[in-house]
Amino acid sequence: MRLHGALLGLGLLCSGCAALSRGFGATSNEDTGEYETPAEELVYVVPVEDAMMVARRILEEQRYDVMEKEGGLEMFTSAHEPGKNTPGVRTIERYYVKGERLGPRRAVVRVFRLSYNDMETQLEIPPQAMGKRDADMFAALDAHPFDATRDAFTYANGPNGPRAVPMEDPFKNAPGMERFRMVRGVRDLDIERTLLQRLEMVPALELVGSNAPVPIRSVTLDGWQAAQAQQAPHAPECGTPVEGAGPLMAPGHVLLLADPLGTRELPSAALRMLCEATAKGLAVTLALSLPASEQPLLEAYLASAGQPQDIQTLLSESPFWRRTYQDGRSSSAMLWLIEQARRLRASGKDISLVAFDAEKAQGNEREAEMAKHLLAHQQGRPQAWTLVLAGGTHVRTAGVDWDSDYAPLGARLAKALPSVRALDVGFTRGTQFSCRYNVWDAVECNVFAISPTKEVRQKPDIAAGVRLFPQPLAEGFHGRLYVGALNASPPALHRVAPSTAAQTPPAATP
Repeated sequence: MRLHGALLGLGLLCSGCAALSRGFGATSNEDTGEYETPAEELVYVVPVEDAMMVARRILEEQRYDVMEKEGGLEMFTSAHEPGKNTPGVRTIERYYVKGERLGPRRAVVRVFRLSYNDMETQLEIPPQAMGKRDADMFAALDAHPFDATRDAFTYANGPNGPRAVPMEDPFKNAPGMERFRMVRGVRDLDIERTLLQRLEMVPALELVGSNAPVPIRSVTLDGWQAAQAQQAPHAPECGTPVEGAGPLMAPGHVLLLADPLGTRELPSAALRMLCEATAKGLAVTLALSLPASEQPLLEAYLASAGQPQDIQTLLSESPFWRRTYQDGRSSSAMLWLIEQARRLRASGKDISLVAFDAEKAQGNEREAEMAKHLLAHQQGRPQAWTLVLAGGTHVRTAGVDWDSDYAPLGARLAKALPSVRALDVGFTRGTQFSCRYNVWDAVECNVFAISPTKEVRQKPDIAAGVRLFPQPLAEGFHGRLYVGALNASPPALHRVAPSTAAQTPPAATP
């Protein structure tokens, strides 16, 4: 019995040993299951003012008051006491946020949880008369150690004894660390992860309607030089096949590929799939989320020799490629993919290109128009293998949980065609050219960092390629294409958009 009790006591004593052995700021590594302290800091690809504003909002949502030092790169929050302790042994916590500017659009933000303890400042309690100590203790329980009113008044002698008088500056030390001399701080990685999510796990906007084109006189692009064009037809830059994609290629089948718009990796993977499919002798259709009104210009370019004047005609006569606000659909990588499709056709492959996006419609109306354009083209080439690139929400073959009436493009196609399959995209942290709402609620189109959610993060032991699921996910995805780190692809015709104060941005849809 004594041995059992001793073992039980030893077990209770060591039940928290693993937790106590963690380093400050250590978090669980999902790949190894071990607690590790991060060895590198994240550099956010936004102005430091934007990152600090988002950090402020996160803390305010947790009901903290936030005080900002002059310059805006240091912030303190109000304090709170976790639990309730007696005076003399209280622990008070607050947050300190420090931002560092590394460049115009590069910033580091560190969030510290500060802890103050009464025992580190109260060295001795002097002898007190009977009953006074209890009275002082009850009074202290009703007061907050950081309560500003304790600094707001002082006492002076009056005709009837001491009286309270206001101080000249009741907050003269704010946002300093009131009264406490000792403080302990630790990085709060939970809040920093929330900051990462707010800055980098946000949907890209597709700007439709009232996005006026910019007039241009001439276009010169790298890769379309006259000396190279004279060697036409160029061979397409196929590269190696995408591992695991072959079984999804068959006559009449449709593959929907979620496209994190404004990156180089998805157009590259799409070309490798097109090359593999055409090498198997399949007729192929490449469907891109460009306005359907672009179809005649695309057909003319695919039939051309790819001379500099041909690409100039495509871009200068197209309102889409010259929009004031450019989102990821008009990236350089997307234009490169169109050129590779032209080269495939010039080399004798049976390939067509269809622009299926709506012109100005939004919501369900836009999804319906996109499905209509794709189905019409599919009916003209029923034996072709069709590869569709569109935003992740569009290619879902199931509905969405935020609107029961919303039917994505993928769900409409799956209802009309039995052979539709959809692939989500897995990746690691990288960059993307996209349009987003910034912290000032204005549309901004620029290079942003993009981080994967837990579900789509590509772990180190997962190789690039397609992995199919045993059963489709709730979103209707049948598998995932892993592409590694993403790299931004700016617009083919890049220009600085006017400020939002000078021009109203077009309607934005995810």
